[in-house]
Amino acid sequence: MRKNMLVCLGAFLLAACATTNQTALETKSSQVATRNYQTRSFETTNKLNVMNNIVATMQDLGFVIEKADKDLGTISGFSFTNQTSMTVSVRPQGKSMIVRANASKGTTAITEPQAYQNFFNALSQSLFLTANEVL
Repeated sequence: MRKNMLVCLGAFLLAACATTNQTALETKSSQVATRNYQTRSFETTNKLNVMNNIVATMQDLGFVIEKADKDLGTISGFSFTNQTSMTVSVRPQGKSMIVRANASKGTTAITEPQAYQNFFNALSQSLFLTANEVL
């Protein structure tokens, strides 16, 4: 009887240790799609220029810049108007700069592609004007 109880307890402990949360490691197509509309590539090698234009674009859209780190290539800001926070990262890749924006309202991530498209359209216009010395 005691031996059966120990075997059952051991099996229970092994089963408890064997369970893992694999959902954190699984890749969903929606995550790939989200990353796709959160990311844009710009044909330039001037990281500082891209970052300056991101800061200007975020300010134009009503964000107050909280942090900007040139070495890491990150800019974070908050919009008091719509209670939204946004972090944008810039990283070089070949002869381009990859820009990824991530926005959230409170603790909920913003997943509407239109919000990111609006940001990237404004950033593209800013980069174009700067490149053509219009500003």
